[in-house]
Amino acid sequence: MLPSPSAQPREPAIHDLSSRIRRLGPSCGPVRLVGVDGHAGSGKSTFAGRLSEALDGAPVLRLDDVASHEELFDWTGRLLRHVIRPLGRGETAHCSPYDWRTRRFGPPRPLPPAPVILVEGVGAGRRALRPYLALLLWMDLPREESWARGRARDGEEQREFWDGWVRAEQEHFAGDPTRPFADLLVRQCEEGYEVLPGPAATAATSPRITHGDDPWAMW
Repeated sequence: MLPSPSAQPREPAIHDLSSRIRRLGPSCGPVRLVGVDGHAGSGKSTFAGRLSEALDGAPVLRLDDVASHEELFDWTGRLLRHVIRPLGRGETAHCSPYDWRTRRFGPPRPLPPAPVILVEGVGAGRRALRPYLALLLWMDLPREESWARGRARDGEEQREFWDGWVRAEQEHFAGDPTRPFADLLVRQCEEGYEVLPGPAATAATSPRITHGDDPWAMW
């Protein structure tokens, strides 16, 4: 007999990560903000959803709801005003999600302070947001592979949009890179995920640490 879903083994890497996130101190008022960044198509949304489940349904703020056709990356001020600053005061934030088909922002949705809130999307680790993050994760998939996955997912009808997006993303990361500041790298494996120390963590570690050491000891 197969075990019940509740008895299924948990994804070890995500379970370990969620346990460590719970032990972090708040970074934005009473909230632990965790950034999940990476190239478009790198699997951020899926991973953030899995991590949210492991964190008992932690809210996920998707930057696709914050960006727009006119402001693919120029949304920092709006996010700070409507989300980061209210949360920093312990107040409920409000975000008006963007509809990419109608090209309009919808009515504001409340985002109350929670022990953990995940901020998922390209640019989640940008310079202006890093001071408010308790932890920064980078989905470690090369950009060309990520973009190929994204194009395949969205189909031919989105080809023109993807051409413009790739140029905008290259420009964004050229001026405001995330990966060098990531605390952890997340790599998708054939089964599950692998979580490794990121450049921000390894930069402060001793060169005597070997591959066989516990990577969490560096964090």
